[in-house]
Amino acid sequence: MIPCRTLPRVLFLLFAVLAVAHLVIQLLGIDAWDRPTQVFLMPVLLLVLAGSTGRPRGRLIVLAMVALVFSWLGDTAPAFASGDTAFLLMVGFFLVAQVVYVVAFRPYRNDSVLTRRRWLLVPYIGFVAVLVWLCAPHAGGLLVPVLLYGLVLGTMAVLSTGLGPWVAAGGALFLVSDALIALRAFAPGWDSLPQGGFWVMSTYIAAQVLIVLGLLSRPRARTGVETAA
Repeated sequence: MIPCRTLPRVLFLLFAVLAVAHLVIQLLGIDAWDRPTQVFLMPVLLLVLAGSTGRPRGRLIVLAMVALVFSWLGDTAPAFASGDTAFLLMVGFFLVAQVVYVVAFRPYRNDSVLTRRRWLLVPYIGFVAVLVWLCAPHAGGLLVPVLLYGLVLGTMAVLSTGLGPWVAAGGALFLVSDALIALRAFAPGWDSLPQGGFWVMSTYIAAQVLIVLGLLSRPRARTGVETAA
């Protein structure tokens, strides 16, 4: 039997193997193998987070685990639909995941760029504004969900800056990853981006890993007693 202190490391190694395999499959364009590897990514990362933290788990860790569950649903549910329905399923579940991350990160807003170094808000606002400018004219009936998702995603990225550099980097990469999805779906010319799926998944995987590792690096995260003002 694997000792408890070793299990998270083994799970993280498994996650790394799955992530590398999935990205290689993306590069090679082997569509038949793409879905199986993607389905297991977030559950294994969730187990890493769960196995690295003690009980009772604090609010921050519990909400991060919930966000990973909805991220997994966003990864898997579209396979059971097609066209706009599949896209809306993906956006819907990831929207819920982002809302959960917003709720999780909000208590730390006083340490974020909302109150400290406010000039750093400029690139976040500018990035979201340019993304909307490029996508909105071509979104059609999906304009409202796309705008809502962009707003929530930008809020999550901004609030993530209150939890240290790793979580902030994860939030920023999430913004990039989902921006690539929106651009490929709506902006003319972006659907032919070389290895577009690879860039979406590599930034997405890195974002989730950085968020999880950043949360685990917080001094009280493993004991479940972390509090925030």
